[in-house]
Amino acid sequence: MTTDPELLNEYRTRVVPALREKHGYVNVNQIPRLSKVVVNTSVGSANDVKDALEVAKAEIALITGQRPVETIAKKSIANFKLRGQQAIGAKVTLRGRAMYEFLERLIKMSLPRIRDFRGVSPKAFDGQGNYTLGVSDQTIFPEVELDKVKRNIGFDVTIVTTARTDAEAKTLLSELGMPFSDKKKPEIKKNEPEVTAES
Repeated sequence: MTTDPELLNEYRTRVVPALREKHGYVNVNQIPRLSKVVVNTSVGSANDVKDALEVAKAEIALITGQRPVETIAKKSIANFKLRGQQAIGAKVTLRGRAMYEFLERLIKMSLPRIRDFRGVSPKAFDGQGNYTLGVSDQTIFPEVELDKVKRNIGFDVTIVTTARTDAEAKTLLSELGMPFSDKKKPEIKKNEPEVTAES
């Protein structure tokens, strides 16, 4: 029997009661939950779009465990040598167990590996309770072997929630462990001496 992802169990046992207490939800259906996660990349600006797209598809499949679908250019852009209906990117839509497993790896393992990481922006919500996070390099994921990387692939991770407002969505993601950069730091208690540079 397969066990549920740790993050899903955490949502059920700890996050749901915390959200209910904070926002005063009466009905269980009001409590925000994750709906889907979309991982999307575009290689339209690459010199060799075809080769870049194959690499991008392979890397996204490795990171998400799911085969991506190609995204198509809607119109021609001469400056980028793009033709309308040309495949220029790839995306994967994760739901259920796969979604929770991916987010758990992203939050607990991948983001902390970013050099000088100070948290993710709290301003990347879309006004409808969804959040998009930009990742500039796929090598933050432990599945990616550095010596096999042919080129760096940047992509967006869009977390779609059932929250009605950005504030509710932010509470949901914060409770799930998303390290927002505006998270309050623990205050120094008055009876504790502050550490100074002088010895």
